[in-house]
Amino acid sequence: MGTALLCLTTLTTMGTTKTVKLRIVETSDVHGCFFPYDYVEKRPLKGTLARVSTYVQRLRGQYGKNLLLLENGDILQGQPTCYWTNYVASDEENIAASVVNYLKYDAQAFGNHDVETGHAVYDKWVREVNCPVLGANIVDKATGQPYVKPYAIFYRDGVKIAVLGLLTPTIACWLNESLWQGLEFRDMVESARQWMRHLKEVEQPDLIIGLFHSGKDGGIVMDNGLEEDATARVAREVPGFDIIFYGHDHIQHNERLGNDVLTLNPSCWALNVADAEVTLTYNDGRLVKKDISGNVVSVRNEAVDERMVSHFRPQTDRIEAYVNRRIGRFETGASTRDSYFGSSAFTDFIHNIQLQISGADISFNAPLSFDSRIEPGDVTVADMFKLYRFENQYYVLRMRGKEVRGFLEESYDRWVDTMRGPEDHLLLLNDESQGDQQRMGFRNYTFNFDSAAGIVYVVDVSKPKGQKVRITSMADGTPFDENREYKVVMNSYRGNGGGDLLTKGAGIAKADIDARIVYQSPLDLRHYIMKEIERMGNVRPEPNNNWRFIPEEWTVPAAKRDRRLIFGE
Repeated sequence: MGTALLCLTTLTTMGTTKTVKLRIVETSDVHGCFFPYDYVEKRPLKGTLARVSTYVQRLRGQYGKNLLLLENGDILQGQPTCYWTNYVASDEENIAASVVNYLKYDAQAFGNHDVETGHAVYDKWVREVNCPVLGANIVDKATGQPYVKPYAIFYRDGVKIAVLGLLTPTIACWLNESLWQGLEFRDMVESARQWMRHLKEVEQPDLIIGLFHSGKDGGIVMDNGLEEDATARVAREVPGFDIIFYGHDHIQHNERLGNDVLTLNPSCWALNVADAEVTLTYNDGRLVKKDISGNVVSVRNEAVDERMVSHFRPQTDRIEAYVNRRIGRFETGASTRDSYFGSSAFTDFIHNIQLQISGADISFNAPLSFDSRIEPGDVTVADMFKLYRFENQYYVLRMRGKEVRGFLEESYDRWVDTMRGPEDHLLLLNDESQGDQQRMGFRNYTFNFDSAAGIVYVVDVSKPKGQKVRITSMADGTPFDENREYKVVMNSYRGNGGGDLLTKGAGIAKADIDARIVYQSPLDLRHYIMKEIERMGNVRPEPNNNWRFIPEEWTVPAAKRDRRLIFGE
């Protein structure tokens, strides 16, 4: 999720005193935003590595080799650019590796979405990049050693620099073990402490930099204590870091934590870079002073590196031809905006395909893009990335009726307010999350707002948490039985326990989830959706109208108010 620059420039050498200036730049959570064109929306993209390239070239003109450029993971998933290179043109060099090599990154970290691509993709990518890929807490079970390099050492103008990489360890909450077979992901604080001791005793660098694909704090905490977002804890509890560049949570940060450690997070999609300036003063060869400052810098107004665009034209022409291929026709449009306020054509279209291809009784599904729309008319491969954002597989699990209801209770408790009167919000909003690229004004992540198909139910927002959902029947009118076992289809993120709806909501222990899975699709759900549309030809997405918010005299006007507030309509 980001790119890091380190600039190292010798300023003066007078007698026994030497001053060295460094510049360090980081990118994070790029998610395939390499080129200044959105292959999904078919319009120009702000930011992108094509603008980061211009920014970096200008700094290299000032600092030369005294600049370090760092990439912080989640580079293998996002735009169709990634899907094309990961799964369609997979015998060629991964375009993410080609771009990293073009920009001459000095080090690359692993992100959770990089692991999501599976061994075949990320092992090949690691071999193809010209810089070290770091992950001190990604451990090979067979050897007990890091699967990739734990850290990298750089020498710039006589300065020894160590960059230590760490990945959020809660991978098992989102991804099936088949994607990370033979690996384990260890606690970030313990790993940082172990490798900090090694760095100080063995390497003795002048500057120690963290490159962490993990948010500041909060997030998932697993039963074994592993934390999703542990950057702040590392800064507080592991002395020795001079700078920590981080990402994963898509939230821009520039602050000092712990023992005055500069921590920088550029957010996502190569809209910004994290940029640190370091001045080191030596006296008789001994480091006596460090001055460190940093900023998160927007690259939106940088010129596009046209040489880079031209260099990759053969690949981008093929990507464009791939995403523009017609696969069918939508007779009506569909928008994720409708999904937050009730049964919607967008969400229910996916529900219905999941039920069709799986043969399950019940479907769970959430809007994976905050604000996406398919227009009426011909639909292309590019539209499939609007319809289904991630490369999730689909799973079928065995769940009892009461677990289905518990799952939905947890989902709606994160999604909607408990209304005490007609003037309250319907949705659970939070002004503090407006700058969060994943929450967009909601208190919680919208990709965890699962609704259901295959059943008929109401959500009474006047009821307290855990008591809002009342399931009245199956979709065919037969009774719904809380004690009966049903086959339930959902995406692999949810089926692995992602979002905690299965654990906290349905009450299924994480260790017991695998035994509930009766089917895992070999390919991603987007592939099957695309094949179904091709099979049907012309489709007319419409809401199932199998659920609604009540009491409607409160919820209908509240939905209109909240819709205006969020979307301006």
